[in-house]
Formats: sequence, C-alpha cells, structure tokens
Amino acid sequence: MIKGSAGIVETEVYHHPSPLVLESGDALSSVTIAYETYGRLNREKSNAILVCHALSGDAHVAGFHEGDEKPGWWDAVIGPGKALDTDRYFVICSNVIGGCKGSTGPSSINPETGTPYGAGFPVITIRDMVNAQKLLTDHLGISQLYAVAGGSMGGMQALQWTVSYPDHMKKAVVIAATGYSTPQQIAFNEVGRKAIISDPDWNNGDYYGSALPAHGLALARMVGHITYLSNESMHEKFGRALQGKDRIGFDFSTDFKVESYLHHQGDTFTKRFDANSYLYITKAIDYFDLTREGSLATGFAGVKAAFLVISVSSDWLYPPYQSQEIVSALTANELDVHYADIHSNYGHDAFLLESGQLNYIVGKFLSRTVAGDVMVRDVQTIEEGTTIAVTARRMINTGVNHLPVLSTGGQLVGIVTSWDIAKAVASNFLWLDEIMSRDVVTTTPDEPIEDAARKMEEHAISALPVIDGDQHVIGLITADALSMLVGRGNP
Repeated sequence: MIKGSAGIVETEVYHHPSPLVLESGDALSSVTIAYETYGRLNREKSNAILVCHALSGDAHVAGFHEGDEKPGWWDAVIGPGKALDTDRYFVICSNVIGGCKGSTGPSSINPETGTPYGAGFPVITIRDMVNAQKLLTDHLGISQLYAVAGGSMGGMQALQWTVSYPDHMKKAVVIAATGYSTPQQIAFNEVGRKAIISDPDWNNGDYYGSALPAHGLALARMVGHITYLSNESMHEKFGRALQGKDRIGFDFSTDFKVESYLHHQGDTFTKRFDANSYLYITKAIDYFDLTREGSLATGFAGVKAAFLVISVSSDWLYPPYQSQEIVSALTANELDVHYADIHSNYGHDAFLLESGQLNYIVGKFLSRTVAGDVMVRDVQTIEEGTTIAVTARRMINTGVNHLPVLSTGGQLVGIVTSWDIAKAVASNFLWLDEIMSRDVVTTTPDEPIEDAARKMEEHAISALPVIDGDQHVIGLITADALSMLVGRGNP
C-alpha cells in the first residue's frame, strides 16, 4: 500500500424509506445512497467533511477496494497527512442520486413496476442531489459538517450546500466550478445527450437487459472529454503524431494519436457508466443556477460558510472568470472568502491531477481554524443598568460564568463574570454598572484561533466575546472550548 493511503475501504449503503420530494414536484418513494467513509468521526461529530463528485465520479473517492490496484478518484488529496487528512477528519463521499454506482438512479428498480426506471426516472437537480446527501448526514448523526468540498459538478454541489443548508456546514471548497451553467456549457451537454438519444439501441431509455447504447454514450464521452483538457495539454501529449502509421491515410480511418485516445476514452467509459445516468446528470448540471433576480450576489444572501474558491488557469470549460464571479458575489455578502488560481496546463482535469498545489492550498484552508469555527453561538447576555441580583439569577438559571453586557441598542459595552458577582456581594454593590468590566477584549469571527487564544493568555481572561462590525455579540469563546480544541487535535 502506498504511503498516506486511506487503506482498504468498502462501499456502504443507506436506505431511506420515506419519499424524497424533488425540485420538479415529483418524488422518489424511497432512496438508496451508496457511500464510503474514511477516518473516524470524533466524539463531538464536528470533524466530518463531505466530498462531492463530478459528473462521472462515484462514492469511491480514496483508498482501495479489496483486490484493486487503482485507488479512488481523489486519492491524491485524501488520506493520512494529505489535505483531507484522515487522521484528523472523517471524510464522506456518496454517489449522487441519478447515478449508476449504487445510489437510486435510472438503472434502479422502480418499486411500482418491478423493472428499471429507465427514462421514467424523474428529472433531478443539483439541489435534489444535495437534499439526498443531507439525508445521509442526518443518518450518520452529523448536525454540522466541518466542510463540503468538490470539483466541477462537485463544486456546484458544495455551493448548493451553502445555500440550502447554511447552518449545517462551516467551510466550502469549490474547485473549477460555476454558480450557474452558461449557454456554451449547456450546448456541449446537449450534444452529448443527442448522441445517446440518437443511438437506436437507446430505445427510449428502455435498454436494460438488451443491447446498450454504447455507440451514443462513447460519442457523448468523447465530446465531454475534449472539454476537460486544454489545447496545451493535448499538444504536449499528442501533438500531430500519427497512430500506427508512417504517413496520413487520405481516408476516414484513424490517423492521429489524439483520435485513438478519444476512441479509447469513449469505449472505456461505456463499460463503467450508464447512458441514462449521463442524460440525467448532465441535465441537472444544465439546470444549475444559483442566481436570484439575475444576481449571484443575491443568490448567496443568507450564506454563512467560509469559502475557498479555486480556478484552473487553462480551464476553458469552467474558466477562471466564473470562479472570480463567485468570489465577487460572496465578497458582496461580506463572507470569508479565499481565492486561488492553479497554474496548470491540464485544463479542467487539473482538479484531479494537480495534487501538489491542491494539497497545499486546500490543506492550509481546512486547517485554518478561526474564532467563528469554535465560538458558542447561543450567547446569554444582560442589559446595562440591571441589578446585581437579577444578573446573578441569570447566571444561575442559564449555567454560565460570563455575561456580555449590552446597551439598549444591542452593542457590547462590557462583560461581567461570576467572580465579579461574588466580589459585588461581598462589597454590598447593587448595580451591574458598578462591577462590570468596560474595557472588553474581543475577537471577530474570521480571526485565527491562535490570535484569539493569545489575547486570552495575555489578558488573563477566560472568555472572549465575538463581535460583528456593528459591535453586536454573535458568539463567545471560552478557555474550556480552546482546551478541548487543542486536546483533541481536530477542527
């Protein structure tokens, strides 16, 4: 086994017996989700990272299946010591609904007919895929994911997670993706679908148990694969080299190596993927659009996650300007956003191949813990002008040792501790204003946790209010929480 491998893994299956209502209004009476996990879920269930796969991916994202020589599709960044360090994180990857690698899709048996769904499978969207993933995380007992990560269509799912479930994730890693599908992207997908549907063996989607529409699916894959590469990578790999010939044939046989390569990619793809799944998943990609009222910034209103957005310099399927649009929209919502452009000649496929750059950039982002990651959000407060007796009762009833003191306008003006209350009783003070500390040391949600801890140590304090730009208290960090964070070595 190679160093840093996640080891031998097995695909698991979750059966959700209740209906899943889809964005179209249709419903699946029940859902099966195939998934794999790597690493261990910590006691607080706070170290889970969901990885979302691209169009032709599946749940096998890392490690090896028993007897396999080839690891999972993103093994380069998942495993001990890698960006998604399985010694720290609990990594989950599931096959999307509509797929063909264990999750409910067109090749699954329709319980109402006892035969495969085929083209009778309801149209699904990226949002539907994410809703199914949420069912899985609920089943695993995870109330909040530490991060959701993915490239290409996986990046779209990560973005959808931030919109659909803003309180159920902390960080998003979005690689080589877009906030909405463009006409050109839709056009390429439509050519692929037309190739499949035009294959006589497609038989209106009812081909299971008979000849497969392999020719149409191979053509679709060939078209799609061209968009995953760059002109530079194709020139470097193939140039104008001939395939098994000394000179061009002046006919319609295969002359060039690049032609042979595409034929091989298409033929290989037909042996591992279902044509109907290709139709449904590409349609879901086409429908993807997070803009609202024509604005991506408006579409991200209400999002809370911290973001890492990565583009690829030579990607012409999802070019860097689309990642930059995402960054601008998130910045307009005053979110914590980090952007990186990977310099690579691999084109769109760089999100799978540039392991060095990805491990450095993603690993640094995920390991960067900020105050907002560990703060207590449900903060008990007290109003200035309150009596000490009322303050003491508030502390006793809520079981807290620190109470931020707020003005009538809700701004932070001080803080009081249980120790202050004890001194006040001994000194016969009556009013909170007589004992509260007005020179309050604070932090912000995007301040590195190391800096927050340093403040607490330098000022010998055991709690740190987290404030927003309007001096409103949005959280509280305690020394106990920091001790737990350092002690368990997890996010």
